[in-house]
Amino acid sequence: MSTRFEVWAPRADRVDVVTGDSVRHPMDGSDSGWWRTEIPDAAHGTDYGFALDGGDEVLPDPRSPWQPDGVHGPSRVYDHQRFAWTDQHWHGRPLPGSVLYEMHVGTFTPEGTFDAAAEQLDHLVALGIDAVELLPVAAFPGHHGWGYDGVHLWAPHEPYGGPDGLKRFVDAAHARGLAVVLDVVYNHLGPDGNRLASYGPYFTDVHPTPWGAAVNFDQEGSDEVRDFVVQNALMWLRDYHVDGLRLDAVHAITDLGAVHILEDLSCAVACLSAHLGRELFLIAESGLNDPRLVTSREAGGYGLDAQWSDDFHHALHAALTGERQGYYCDFGPLETLKKALTNVFVHDGNWSDYRGRRHGRPVDVQKTPAHRFLGFLQNHDQVGNRAAGERIGTVLESSGISPSMLKVGAALVLLAPFTPMLFMGEEWGASTPWCYFTDHQDADLARAVSEGRRREFARDGWSGPVPDPQAVETFRRSVLDWSEPDRPHHRDLLDWHRALLALRRAWPELNEPRLTETAVEVDDTARWLTMRRGRVCVAANLGKLPVVLPAAPPGAFPPATPPRLLLSSDPGIRLDADKFGDSEMIFVELPGASAAIFG
Repeated sequence: MSTRFEVWAPRADRVDVVTGDSVRHPMDGSDSGWWRTEIPDAAHGTDYGFALDGGDEVLPDPRSPWQPDGVHGPSRVYDHQRFAWTDQHWHGRPLPGSVLYEMHVGTFTPEGTFDAAAEQLDHLVALGIDAVELLPVAAFPGHHGWGYDGVHLWAPHEPYGGPDGLKRFVDAAHARGLAVVLDVVYNHLGPDGNRLASYGPYFTDVHPTPWGAAVNFDQEGSDEVRDFVVQNALMWLRDYHVDGLRLDAVHAITDLGAVHILEDLSCAVACLSAHLGRELFLIAESGLNDPRLVTSREAGGYGLDAQWSDDFHHALHAALTGERQGYYCDFGPLETLKKALTNVFVHDGNWSDYRGRRHGRPVDVQKTPAHRFLGFLQNHDQVGNRAAGERIGTVLESSGISPSMLKVGAALVLLAPFTPMLFMGEEWGASTPWCYFTDHQDADLARAVSEGRRREFARDGWSGPVPDPQAVETFRRSVLDWSEPDRPHHRDLLDWHRALLALRRAWPELNEPRLTETAVEVDDTARWLTMRRGRVCVAANLGKLPVVLPAAPPGAFPPATPPRLLLSSDPGIRLDADKFGDSEMIFVELPGASAAIFG
């Protein structure tokens, strides 16, 4: 068996493939900057690298499929045809109507591997999840980390289980009816082990980013860089049978060309979906509040399938916790939560105190389906970017707020018009933090990360301890405790999530795509909110005192609804189903904080 090697190195005068036996194999160049050769004795498992211009240093392949010895080690030939897939009848799962579950492989289980994560997939099926969203798995430095400093974008992280491990996970997920979404990072690469610049103009100083030089999407040589990214996206979808991609921080991608790289990606993925006969989708993370991301290409947008809605998170978090620091200063009143539930973006061209300028652009609620926006109460950023990685349950407890408020938040996320997403462990109110952790092998970089983290929170006025990202204990504290779901408090919250997701499936109006079909009423003084979606109404008391809701906040209830509904944070008060007349009580949650869902 032979293997064909090729690499783009437009500035090199000579390129050799160096195989594991240290033999150099000259490559043939072309005017396009590509170098190619075929080696008869190279097969699956052969280690190799490239030497430029006759130099002694052997560099990993920019498109290395396998890095068994880490980001600084040699590349290894990987034959995708060797894996025996069992998902031949899997045709994917559409994003509309789905519920996503964000998972970090390294901390989802104590083992921190693809195989160990696969063993817990039945838990997600029982919960009512439709798609698992993995944080980045492209090879990054060290053993553990978030994955956003990946440097080998084509190679699954070896400590997780490498290429075969990821395939086993996806195959196991599909066998259970679960789609798999993969988080990919195209706005930057990590600094440790990144050798792409040695090969060609993969980066540009014209557009700075928070992480250094930007990926070159619009300067000289950018055609091949764009193709590198597009082909990488297609590789995950095609060779690993992944169903969708979450595109990290696309607001940090600068592309001044007439056709944005996101539009190129959207078009390429649509073509692959048609070719494979399988549902494929793209989800963007963006801080721009720009609906053009999810507007069709025919209408002048980028044609992505969905984007995260940070404004919904901020409005809900601020309403539940009372926090107003940082970007939460723009949120808090229930009117902002109402706007997020009905108009998606709170900042849609209006003033932002946090930014000191106007921000965002309106969503056309008459034409844009709600499923194109992901709603969540927690995610890896909103938890991990806190100084101590506190989950919202810890935030509520430290503020003296009833833990029942978690159920209120869950009801508003899972029954809202958006595509819901849970962060791993959220369904049982995990008490484990999820901290920022790294495992940089470069001593100077490791020290800079640790010191920078402390300075960042000291500058923001944080007076408590900041866990050292490089400390192994910081990583270990972030691993989920799978004994918690069996404990009474956690089991109760888990049952609540399961019931909400069952309700979402049982009532078709809870998957109604039209944003105009969600009616929300609030009282900021009494701190209550009602959200009606067809026959289903969610009523939430976010205050400390009992409240009596009016019979029919304008447009909120059908005419047959009885005159009064009582919601209370007083544990001594219960709701009487007889008061609901012909309405059917679905759930009532007391004491502490209350959320009633009825139809």
